[in-house]
Amino acid sequence: MKKIIYALILPLIVVSGLVFANREFKNKASINSIAKPLTAAERKAALKKWEATPDGIKYKKWEVSTEGKKVYAGEAKIRKHLSAFTNMEAVVTSLSLPPGSRLGFGVMVRINGDDYILSFGSEQSDKNFLNFNNEFQQLHSLEVNDKIIIRSHNVSHAPKYSYPIVSGDYIERDSKIIYKRAPRKGGC
Repeated sequence: MKKIIYALILPLIVVSGLVFANREFKNKASINSIAKPLTAAERKAALKKWEATPDGIKYKKWEVSTEGKKVYAGEAKIRKHLSAFTNMEAVVTSLSLPPGSRLGFGVMVRINGDDYILSFGSEQSDKNFLNFNNEFQQLHSLEVNDKIIIRSHNVSHAPKYSYPIVSGDYIERDSKIIYKRAPRKGGC
């Protein structure tokens, strides 16, 4: 009987030792991987180096093209609303994003006569793989020509897209909130 108990306890001790050692190794790796922020001169040098790459050259050409200027003009039109986090009236023009986009869930909207991509990020499932997160459930009820109110803190762009990309932080339809981005945990 003692031999059976020892035979069961020994593998348990070995496995728990391996798990503890692996946890300790991961903690040391994460502590060592924290990098110092780059100085302004280092950032400027890295940017110059990137601009010399084929992707950097392609990006610079896009910036001065008519398409790039149109995207920057669209961003400038809503910049004041973004910095003040005020309401922007929009109309949903399409329930799908441009072909080949990798922005996650989003819709196309028109704000003051210009088209924008309204992006919400990727739809992630809950811990249980059978239950999907209901964060975007009410957004799926949007239809083309719905009038919505948008508040956002961020607009971005990419040469791949012909439209500015607005991050959806707060969406309202018919005076009812249908989406409000949850604040990030552990950050500002």
